[in-house]
Amino acid sequence: MALRWLNPGLLLACVLALAAGGMAYAVQRPAWAAVAWAAGGTIMALVLAVEMARRLAKGQTGIDLIALLSIAAALALEQMLVAAVLALMLATGRALESFSLHHAERELRALIDRAPQHAWVREQDGLREVAVDQVQPAQTVLVRLGEIVPVDGRLQSAHATLDEAALTGESLPVTRHAGERVASGVVNVGAPLLLLATHTAAQSTYAGIVRLAEAARQSRAPFVRLADRYALAFIPLTVLLAAFAWWASGDVQRVLAVLVVATPCPLILAVPIAILSGISRAARRNILVRDGEVLEALAGVRQVFLDKTGTLTSGQARLQSIELKGEGMPLQVLQWAASLAQASTHPIAQAVVHAARSRDLALTAPEQVEESPGQGLAGQVQGRAVRLGTLAYVQGAEDHDRWVQARLRQLDYLASSGSFVAIDGELKAMLRLADDVRQETPQTLRLLRSRGIDKIVMLTGDRAQTAETIALRAGIDELRSGLSPEDKTRLVREGCRERPTLMVGDGINDAPALAAADVGVAMGAAGVTASAQAAGVVLLVDRLGRLVEALDIARNAVHIARQGVWVGMSLSMLAMLIAAAGYLPAVMGAVLQEGIDLLIILNALRALGPWGGDGRNGLASGDLDRLQDEHRQLQSLLTDLSQMARDFSSRPVLQARTDLAALIAALHDVLERHERDDERRLYPLLSRYIGGEDPLAAMSHTHREIFRLIHLLARMSGDFAQAAATPSAEEIQHQLIRLDTLVKLHFEQEDALYRHLDRR
Repeated sequence: MALRWLNPGLLLACVLALAAGGMAYAVQRPAWAAVAWAAGGTIMALVLAVEMARRLAKGQTGIDLIALLSIAAALALEQMLVAAVLALMLATGRALESFSLHHAERELRALIDRAPQHAWVREQDGLREVAVDQVQPAQTVLVRLGEIVPVDGRLQSAHATLDEAALTGESLPVTRHAGERVASGVVNVGAPLLLLATHTAAQSTYAGIVRLAEAARQSRAPFVRLADRYALAFIPLTVLLAAFAWWASGDVQRVLAVLVVATPCPLILAVPIAILSGISRAARRNILVRDGEVLEALAGVRQVFLDKTGTLTSGQARLQSIELKGEGMPLQVLQWAASLAQASTHPIAQAVVHAARSRDLALTAPEQVEESPGQGLAGQVQGRAVRLGTLAYVQGAEDHDRWVQARLRQLDYLASSGSFVAIDGELKAMLRLADDVRQETPQTLRLLRSRGIDKIVMLTGDRAQTAETIALRAGIDELRSGLSPEDKTRLVREGCRERPTLMVGDGINDAPALAAADVGVAMGAAGVTASAQAAGVVLLVDRLGRLVEALDIARNAVHIARQGVWVGMSLSMLAMLIAAAGYLPAVMGAVLQEGIDLLIILNALRALGPWGGDGRNGLASGDLDRLQDEHRQLQSLLTDLSQMARDFSSRPVLQARTDLAALIAALHDVLERHERDDERRLYPLLSRYIGGEDPLAAMSHTHREIFRLIHLLARMSGDFAQAAATPSAEEIQHQLIRLDTLVKLHFEQEDALYRHLDRR
């Protein structure tokens, strides 16, 4: 606490000393004035001497040596006013530095200070409030409205509404269901919830983040040591110039003038403020940088290694398609399968449930559920016998027909996994699932190349066929597959010998490679694991795109730090030459040096970024959110379109006519209305925001082609309903395939555009 008030206290003492001396001088008491001014200079000299002694004892260079020499020279030459002004200058610079660092640390402190201190534990005789570090795994914790979840655990309540912005950056509340994992640090914004603790507070997500934030707050960048090395060259140069000025003029006052303007405050101020401002700006964007050393290393990265699962991909299986065998409604099959899957915590089962909920399907509670670990589930759903799992579990040892063989071949080609569904003993469908490439991954890799990254390599333990599919979709330069953690670490070390290297990963098995890299980056949104502890940077938001932001922030902060050093030293050198020539008295030199210090501080604070923050531009935020919500709501219609594009020609004629008419009506009412609304209202706004003559011309052309295909299908459907010879079912299916492909591509393009605008 004493250290916290040292610099403001010094400033107050120096102001009082200078003011007291001024008043004494005004009432013609020069002796008293000299004593007051000397007191201010002496206090500052003693503080500098003690700090220098401590630093030298640690083997560190004292970059305040010139400042100490300046005050000592002023006192020795009985220039008490100069000593007092020097003391005020240094005290003001130190106070400004403290204020600047305090401002730059604000986001880091906010992250640290919001850590929960207490928790409510449910016991047999009721609730008991305990210190958060006393909560043990398997205890039940009550989290009330507005409280921060104190420990990691699994939700026991039926559902919970959580604000996860502190960890993931998601601006909207998230609904979690019973059995789902809940990370510490999120806020309960709904009804009170019960949580079964799975970790102690010290082992939990938020505690790990706080430890990393605290390390970042207390860090001292190596670039500061570089400033020390600058000072080693600056000090003898200053002494030589002062000695030359004395020798050439015979005026000892010039020595003092040179020493005054040579005070290396730019070295003291520019680097730590700029570096910590960069760390603080990164924290504001949910990018946690461990210390200044990491920030400087990040600025120099020229090669990137990326793990596959959870980094280039989402790390979670997602439903890609519903492949029906014979007739049926794909969403009905998904509803039955997801209702049964609610009874399991297996990741595949949870992926099926998530897919159904994202399509707004109403799920019912399953009955008589039996789960065979590693095989599948069986149970009753709405009176139907449903089985979900591997082909052998669902179908038994029957011979595989052509449909099954085609589906297995499809899984192999697409590097996917599949869960088969049987209803009342009949194989009905296959749910194709895959851990797909993150939507932002291709754009992120393109942006990295635009930032001067020479080489992007994917490291994975997966087999080559699976890895190649992901690498092609992501746009990877080089692929290394079938790797063990030891292999990854070896390759990263070899890469570090070639050029400055960054490694990104998210799993425990990535920790050695992250530690071996020049900069390790952990995708830590799902919890601070061993990978986050080994990394120098943690992306708290589960968005790979933040990697580009981290690189930009680091380069900007280091550039500003270097700029401050060189500009400040150049100005000081110019002032030293003017003082040596006798044109800058010591008192005026002190005032000039104060101006240089203020300039350097303001320049260093630019590393904090725009004062208005780095958030989304407000112009189109509501429209972007609306459009992304509508895209999610359209998933059911797109599923029906994809299914019909695959099997329309094989459906019975009467069923095909009915299904096509229903699909055309939905395409008119939902898809076409959505695209026309975008064309009329959203695209003009975005065009003005993006700039250029007609930046969305290609997207608008796609809209027109979608409208044309829907109109064409409507005409073909009318003719097909009249039992005319033309068009044939094959011709209609051909147009359905074209529309399905075009809509998928268009939605992916729009999502990529909106993610880009969201970053701005």
